[in-house]
Amino acid sequence: MADRPDNVVSPTPLPKSAAKVVHTMLAWRPVWSRTAVMRALRAVLVIPAVFALTYEGFGNLQIALFAAFGGFASLIVASFGGSKRDKIVAHLGLAVTGSIALIIGTAVSGTEWLAVLVTIPVAFGIFFAGVAGPNMASGVSGALFGYLLPVATPGSVSVIPDRLAGWWLVSVVAAAAVLLLSPPSPGDRLRAAAAGSARELAAHLEASVSGTPTTADREAFQKAREELMSAFASTPYRPTGLATADQGLASVVQLLEWCAALIADVTGGHLRLDRAPPRDRELFAAAAAVLRQTGDLLASQDGTTASPDVGELERRRKASATYHRSLDPGGDYDSVEMIARRAVHAQTISIAVRAMVADVLIATGRADPETIAARRRGWYGAQPQETRAERRAAALSGAIGVMARHVSLRSVWFRNSLRGSLALAAAVLVADQTGVQHGFWVMLGTLSVLRTNAASTGSTALRALGGTVIGFAAGALLLLGVGTSTPALWAALPIAVAVAAYAPGALPFAVGQAAFTVVVVVLFNLLQPVGWKLGLLRVQDVAMGCAVSLVVGVLFWPRGAASVVGDDLADAFRRGAAYLTQAVDWALGTRRDPPDTAAAAVTAGIRLDEALRGFLAEQGTKQLSKEDLWMLVMATMQLRLTSTTLAGLQSSEHGIPHHRGIAHARAAMEQDTADLAGFYERVAVIVGRPAPDEVVLPICVPAFVGLDGSSGAVVPSEVNEVDVTSGPDGASHADGVSQADGTGEAGRGNLVQIITAHHLHLLWVEECLQHLSLHAQAITGPASHMAEQRRLPWWR
Repeated sequence: MADRPDNVVSPTPLPKSAAKVVHTMLAWRPVWSRTAVMRALRAVLVIPAVFALTYEGFGNLQIALFAAFGGFASLIVASFGGSKRDKIVAHLGLAVTGSIALIIGTAVSGTEWLAVLVTIPVAFGIFFAGVAGPNMASGVSGALFGYLLPVATPGSVSVIPDRLAGWWLVSVVAAAAVLLLSPPSPGDRLRAAAAGSARELAAHLEASVSGTPTTADREAFQKAREELMSAFASTPYRPTGLATADQGLASVVQLLEWCAALIADVTGGHLRLDRAPPRDRELFAAAAAVLRQTGDLLASQDGTTASPDVGELERRRKASATYHRSLDPGGDYDSVEMIARRAVHAQTISIAVRAMVADVLIATGRADPETIAARRRGWYGAQPQETRAERRAAALSGAIGVMARHVSLRSVWFRNSLRGSLALAAAVLVADQTGVQHGFWVMLGTLSVLRTNAASTGSTALRALGGTVIGFAAGALLLLGVGTSTPALWAALPIAVAVAAYAPGALPFAVGQAAFTVVVVVLFNLLQPVGWKLGLLRVQDVAMGCAVSLVVGVLFWPRGAASVVGDDLADAFRRGAAYLTQAVDWALGTRRDPPDTAAAAVTAGIRLDEALRGFLAEQGTKQLSKEDLWMLVMATMQLRLTSTTLAGLQSSEHGIPHHRGIAHARAAMEQDTADLAGFYERVAVIVGRPAPDEVVLPICVPAFVGLDGSSGAVVPSEVNEVDVTSGPDGASHADGVSQADGTGEAGRGNLVQIITAHHLHLLWVEECLQHLSLHAQAITGPASHMAEQRRLPWWR
């Protein structure tokens, strides 16, 4: 390497304090966002116009007040995605939910103790409904506007019609504005990432089969894999809901990651796919073709793309299985072993791809009822349904079942919903006891700054107060300059609304708070001119709301989502270990009934996913490494998907020869399963909730026994590559003989031949368990790091 020129100076890293200052300055820099511009345009066109119509035109204060804040709820606080139909449904849901909350809030507003008590279940229900999907989650704060404003604004039931009129008027106009003034949808980011990942998987597999893989192929394959997981994990809530199509897309993402892991294993250098028997190469090629077709279908926007050719894939899969059953029993150990392992990989990848096609058809709305019913059993553990009514009931019961399993302190949605409802109830109590003029601002301050842990709640509270003070100063200067001149205030209102609407996601949180304070000052001075002192009242009320959030944040789960992530990781490992044990027993034929722990494992995975999103969305320094967390989360997903693969295998005793090695191999697989399940249980213990005076001991991966029960199962790096050629009849030929027992190198070769010909399930089980064993070592370090962090005080 050439020497560095003398005039080139290596950059000196910034000190931590300076880096922090630079980071803070960048955080305050405005960000250009076309989405924010369109949101601001809609808000400017709708909110001032509807407020002017209802206040100046109708002359009704109640209609005007609820139309103005309903506009904020529909156009600024809530942001719905998806197709136009999705947005219409979401806006309708927000209008209906807000209306119900409005009626309840108005009815209890006159009785202090009743308002406090009713706030808990109403707010909890609205918060918890967000678990149903991304649009539901996005509409939570907007729906809470529909309750908090009436419960804080005294009024009898006689004003309910006027309040509903204002709420529905702006809801209809806002929905129309969103449909008319939204940029063309760039497409579902998650679906596009899934399409790209499927295509790159296909390209990498095709290149490996043809013997022409390059470094660029591997890098593109890995990049597409990372982009998919980034699209799935980057949002603060799960990007797919509980609807059937959403569940299909979520399953597609997981199966793509599973296929990527399988393909990465088989193309990692120890198995040359271009030297596989012709039937296996054809099966790999068919799987690659279906993957490419799957990517094209996911990327299609017009619905004209043909469905993947699963029939050809299934024919190739059966041809491969038939070929291996008819192999010449002669052969040396290496050739038999390598042929069998390629066959297992080909069969496993084809099964995963076939399942993925079914999920893609569901996600794109092309699946028939039978396909949906079959895949639903994998999502929820549901029983087969025969009639249309039964299928609809199964879809509803499955979604309700997932939501019901979130009713647990190990669910981040449950904890956040409970914390939020208690905080808002406390804000209602404080507003009533202190007799503040605008109790809604106290509650809104609580809602705005409450976060999932005490530390981030505190930092958000400081920024909220700072922004409110800035807004008060700006509003005071405005009122000192123009006084209470109505024309001037009407001219200032659209400008303030534009800044407040542009702020979310594009401007610092404090700037948004400042802009909203200016809007409030202008709006209420139009309703009742009181001058700049109104801004001072808002500062006071927001401070009270922030104080409520801080107290609740410290008292209820101050660690936030970090502790939930640990608990849910432990639960996912335990549930996955139980699922693995049952799935292996089912595949080996020692269990009569199919595994019944699938639904619990799926639910644990969903809860973990939500907790991880909540943790990553928290502000402040993360004590837990994101890389360590993702490694542990991916390990739970590999455990669950491996179990799902094994659960799809059903042992058949018919036609199996009485070979004493078969029973020995079964016993070895059961021992390997017990060892792995015990390992995952130990991981669950150390990442789970700490026990008093508990000493964390290091964990190690148990030795993998393998089919021959000798703890010397073939590890890929220990096997020499063997080129398999075929004769005119397509069968492989090699010289050599082996012993009849199941131990030793020659004996293992004979055992593998018998298994391949009559009981391929055993080899599949071994390959799946070995896959888990090889990847288990990577999680021992991250698990130990998490255990150390969980045993520190929350303020550290």
